[in-house]
Formats: sequence, structure tokens, C-alpha cells
Amino acid sequence: MASILIRNIKSLLGIRAAGIRLVKGVEMKTLPSLDDAYLLIENGLIKSFGADTEAPERADEIIDATGKFVFPCWCDSHTHIVYAGSREQEFVDKIHGLSYEEIAKRGGGILNSALKLANASEQELFDAAFQRLHEMERFGTGAVEIKSGYGLSYEGELKMLRVIKRLKESSKLTIKSNFLGAHAFPTEFKQNHQGYLDLLIKRLLPQIAHEGLADFIDVFCDRGFFSPDETDRILEAGAKYGLQPKIHANELDYSGGIEVGVKNNALSVDHLEFTGDEQIEALRNSGTMPTLLPSTAFYLGLHYAPARKIIDAGLPLAIATDFNPGSSPSGNMPFVVALSCIKMKMLPEEAINAATLNSAYAMGVEQQLGSVTIGKKANVFITKPISSLAFLPYSFGSNLVERVIL
Repeated sequence: MASILIRNIKSLLGIRAAGIRLVKGVEMKTLPSLDDAYLLIENGLIKSFGADTEAPERADEIIDATGKFVFPCWCDSHTHIVYAGSREQEFVDKIHGLSYEEIAKRGGGILNSALKLANASEQELFDAAFQRLHEMERFGTGAVEIKSGYGLSYEGELKMLRVIKRLKESSKLTIKSNFLGAHAFPTEFKQNHQGYLDLLIKRLLPQIAHEGLADFIDVFCDRGFFSPDETDRILEAGAKYGLQPKIHANELDYSGGIEVGVKNNALSVDHLEFTGDEQIEALRNSGTMPTLLPSTAFYLGLHYAPARKIIDAGLPLAIATDFNPGSSPSGNMPFVVALSCIKMKMLPEEAINAATLNSAYAMGVEQQLGSVTIGKKANVFITKPISSLAFLPYSFGSNLVERVIL
């Protein structure tokens, strides 16, 4: 592969020594950087960086970044971008005052997406998701976790996971696959929860393992969806097939999802709008990353997760888009960074750490991505000329990403 030399960088951000997997508590306020810098990329990896006066003289491509910042690419650790059609009618329903749960009870929400997906081909799903990935890349995203969960049937879930596998093979972005068959109970299993658990555990999991279709297993553990006991059983079954647990938890209520996630060594617990002292204590000394999705709270009109309380308790924190057709129809990570600052009172440095190194941890790629570290994969983006790193979340309506290198 060609070598790329970026010179005259106004500020190179997110510099970390090898082996640093995450930052937490007060550490999140520090974003190590180097002004007037160069960055050398060789064979797709970060080869070296330093003061621009020490830059190598030659490379296959030399980029002048005068007045510009260089960031490690965003890692979006929570998305649902394989879906069919859109749900703007539900957007109007929300304006009329219907809640997320009321829309779901009328056959909307996840069940609406499941119906649309059942009628879509694998190729249609692939083409639409590939375009979404391209859009996300333009905002500076270099890694994406994609969940299933709109299939809600044997055929539908496998169709989604096979599409995600194709996306992995076709996209320059780093992609992780998450089996979220436990996203909602299909209509035919509303009164037969055990029957659906049997479908997930006894039929789908062996086939998913046989085809190598997933890296993670996930459950929507919340009021009106899956109980902590059901969640526990599904995660334990997935672990037997080598799938690392993750959790949708505490979006709608204090659901017990955080606790069952920690019990099962979940890599992350996501949403967390309802998080108090007991939940924070459950997360303390665990390997589980709290992951917040502020654009979902923004879109649904929910109260925001207590980011400050979590960070000030000494915990790490990641942020992601939750890109999906019903509750966060956007993959704009800079907007999520801005929302984290504006609505959750995170400092720009904290939000950037949450969207890079910590979100890389939340999708299991922190050894390869999430920081400017020699030997890591060279997924970086160059901004347009900006005055400071705080200018990026401050200018929440502008795309300040000029070039993405994957």
C-alpha cells in the first residue's frame, strides 16, 4: 500500500501510548495532542508522528493540513443500519403526542421495521445499508457495529446477519456484527415468550455460529420488552457459542438491564437514560462500558442519560449514534459529540474520548482503532481549517470533516 504523509497539522489529537484501552473519570478530560505536527501512514498503519520540523521528506502522497486538525476516526459502537424503508409517519405520530411505547403497541416501531424487512431482498438491504455507511464515513466514522433485530424470525434474522457479513467484506470501514434477535417479541409470540426464546436459543444461535455471522449478542432489556431473567438466559446461551454479550438497558425505566449486563460480563450496556447510584455501583470495577445515545433522547424527547454523574463517579463512558429508522435516523457522529456537550454537559475532550477510544473499546476494536498510536490502523480524518477542537461541537450544524483516510 502507498505511504501517506500529512504535514503542517495544526493539532494532532488523541495521541495514546500502546496498551491504553480506555479512559475513565477525570482522565476523560485529557485529550493528548501535538501542535504543528506530522503523521506518517505506511501500509495502512500509523508509522510515526511528531513535530513537523522532523517530518520525513518523502512519501507516495503528501497532504498539507495547514490550519487543520487530525482526529482518529469516530467508532460508532451502536447502530441498526440494515433496515428496509423509513418510518416518517411515526415521526408525525410523535408530533401528535404518541409515545414510543404507544406507537409500538399499534404495530409501529420495531414490528413495523420487521414487516418491511420481511418483504425486502438481501440485495436491497445491502444496497441501502452500504449507502448509509458511505454517509457515515463522510462524517468521519471509521468503525461501525451493526445489529440485527428487525428480522424477528429465523429467516429474517439470518438475512440481516448475512447482509452485515457482506458489508464487512465490501466496506473500507471496520465493521462488527451483533445478533439482536431479542429486540422485541414478534406478534405471534406475544403470549408465548418461551417459544420465542426457544427459537433464538435452540434454532438461531447454532446456525449463526455455524455460518460465523456474529461477534456479539444483544438483548433489549427494558419495560415492555425482555425481562432480566429472559435476558440472562439469552446472554448465557450466546456466550456458549462465543458471542460476547451487550445490552440495550434502562432506556425506558430502571429495568435491571445494567445489573444483568455486568453479571454476564457484557462489553457494553447502552442507552442508560435511567441510571442512578445503584447502577453506577454495579458498573464500578466491571469491564462493561456505559454507552450513551444522546441523539435518541433528542429525537424521542426523553430526558438525557446522566453523563456527568457517570463520569464524576470515576467510570468510563462511550457515545454512539443508535442510527436506526425509528428513534435516531442519523449516523452523524459530530452531532452526537455536540449533543453530548450541549445536553449532557460533557467537555469537548470528554466527548471526543467517548466517541473514539472508549467507543472503540465498546465494540472490541480498541487495540486497532480509537487513537493515534504507532502500529494502529490508520483510520483518521482531517478537518477543514478550524480554530480549536471545541469549534467542532460548537458548530453542530456544519460538517467540518474535509477528508477521511481509512
